[in-house]
Amino acid sequence: MLRTERHARILEHVSAKGSVGVEELSRLLHVSGATVRRDLQHLHALNLLRRTHGGAAVGNIGLEAPLQYRSERRRPEKLAIARAAAALVPAGAVVGMTGGSTATEIARLLAERGPVTIVTNAVNIAAELVLHKDVTLVVIGGTARTESYELVGPTAEKALTEYHTDVTFLGVDGISAAHGCTTHDQLEAATDRAFTNSSSRTVVVADSSKIGKVTLAKICPLAAVGHLVTDGEAAQEELERIAAAGVPVTSV
Repeated sequence: MLRTERHARILEHVSAKGSVGVEELSRLLHVSGATVRRDLQHLHALNLLRRTHGGAAVGNIGLEAPLQYRSERRRPEKLAIARAAAALVPAGAVVGMTGGSTATEIARLLAERGPVTIVTNAVNIAAELVLHKDVTLVVIGGTARTESYELVGPTAEKALTEYHTDVTFLGVDGISAAHGCTTHDQLEAATDRAFTNSSSRTVVVADSSKIGKVTLAKICPLAAVGHLVTDGEAAQEELERIAAAGVPVTSV
């Protein structure tokens, strides 16, 4: 198991349980206690969790891990979601794309398929696509968020009013029937909302851990969502409530 994948699993486990011991993590990851302790110290230094005597607990900065760690979480599910989402894009479409690990996988698939025009505020996606000859790339500027590699804020929102996309893929930190789409950061929420306002159709891509979850900042209500693509582990009752609100749901 790669170090980044191990760190991602630690963060996910601590997030789910609130606190966890070294021995439990050692069994989960099939590594020595010494390796776990080094990992916990590293993540503590990054303020991603709080090191405790004999283990670790959720830190003080919320639960939004940087993208480099989130990209390793639920990777098979995200790849399956990306394939289903990419299949929704007609040939030659103009595609809006916010940041996130699942959106990055979609971008890779669309670039391989081409030709396609992609409008994005994610610098990691832009860096991957800039050399693809079948991709027309538009990068939306703004203030950089280190957690998501996205450019956000009033500059990004103003720029998005100058474009129209056929479909936008929206990454979220939570989606629920009661509260719609939410994310951890207020500036990111406003920029994401600008993406949905400039698009004919918004497709939310969210793995099962995001279904039924609500975070700080509201992006948009369910009425603004044209489709939800998630994985088979998502809570069925919540998916039924989302579908009953008029959102087509694809579960892979």
